[in-house]
Amino acid sequence: MKHLTSISDLTKNELLEIITLAENLKDERKRGIFRDYLKNKTLAMIFELPSTRTRVSFEVAMTDMGGHAIYLSWNDLQLGRGETIADTARVLSRYASGIMARVRDHGTITELARFSDVPVINGLSNLEHPCQIVADLQTIREKKGSFDIRLAWVGDGNNVCNSMILASALLGFEMKIATPEGYEPDERILSRAEKMGAEVELTHKPEEAVRNADVIYTDVWTSMGQEKEKEERNRIFQPYQVNKRLLSFADKDVIVMHCLPAHRGEEITDDVIDGQHSVVFDQAENRLHAQKAILLRLLEG
Repeated sequence: MKHLTSISDLTKNELLEIITLAENLKDERKRGIFRDYLKNKTLAMIFELPSTRTRVSFEVAMTDMGGHAIYLSWNDLQLGRGETIADTARVLSRYASGIMARVRDHGTITELARFSDVPVINGLSNLEHPCQIVADLQTIREKKGSFDIRLAWVGDGNNVCNSMILASALLGFEMKIATPEGYEPDERILSRAEKMGAEVELTHKPEEAVRNADVIYTDVWTSMGQEKEKEERNRIFQPYQVNKRLLSFADKDVIVMHCLPAHRGEEITDDVIDGQHSVVFDQAENRLHAQKAILLRLLEG
């Protein structure tokens, strides 16, 4: 693995190794053990889109492991004035040990990876969010003990959903996806997952998707760049709200996940995100440990 542009860049064994490494790094941190695994390494972090968890987790991850991270907004770079992605990749490769980018278009990630001589990490694109999924899988194994699960996705078939579909193909867990008509996951992702042997079922009925589910996952109905659609999306997605009524169809020990930020009262209610089934903030914490494992795997091998 040279880059992490997609969950499908990983083999099953590589993914499991990264999750195990994240668990070990989490244990070390909780015991106050910090090692300079990435001493004298620098991560260039490109942000076309703002972030809380992605920025902080990667910065703290590099600091914890003795390295350094540089925050670069789109307009801090010459990208904002027309320099090509290819030239930016070539230059940053001469300075930094790795590049993490959080961008609008997935093509930006693939072009960075194509022209970079150092590892490129997809910190989010419109097609995928692999770093989020590694943390999610770490959380699932912590709470459920294995990946012998039924996962229900409720809401928009977005980038996080796309990456989870590919993860389900790698790890072999069942996934049911409930979206309004026209908001299904990307067809290219579904086709790729099918070729990988995924068990993915699509429905327009959230109650059907969550029936007997071990995990319920939701995300915002309106992602960055879709703000003009907010009013229409809120109307269309209202039946897909994750609330106590919907949880009643799931397994009694179901866990509820959300990658944050949450629009409370829209895709998820306060009593669910703050309730006994929620693992949302454990999930957010695990972004740190997952990023550390990804960085260590890519920058140190």
